[in-house]
Amino acid sequence: QVQLVESGGGLVQPGGSLRLSCAASGSIFSINAMGWYRQAPGKQRDLVAVITNGDSASYADSVKGRFTISRDTAKNTVYLQMNSLKPEDAAVYYCNADIRVLTIDGRRAMPPSTYWGQGTQVTVSS
Repeated sequence: QVQLVESGGGLVQPGGSLRLSCAASGSIFSINAMGWYRQAPGKQRDLVAVITNGDSASYADSVKGRFTISRDTAKNTVYLQMNSLKPEDAAVYYCNADIRVLTIDGRRAMPPSTYWGQGTQVTVSS
């Protein structure tokens, strides 16, 4: 019914940059907050950044000043610009969104539910 598809991951040297994208598609009525999480091997999934539908952004302390989250409401897409990447930023990055979907008849919107993308690998290594 709803899909979140991430792109933009890859291998980058320390100090380099990457831009992740996540596009939501399906029977979407509205999207509230959108965010990025990451999970390194053997560790829990942690919040990286989140942006509200009013474009208010917040960040994990470890990425403040280096990462920027933004969204294109018309495209149902959220971005994560990652600069000055460090080896400790390496992880699988997942996008997340709180979405209200339309009922099958298209007449009503369901309460918001949380959806996840499939993840995109970011590797930071020389």
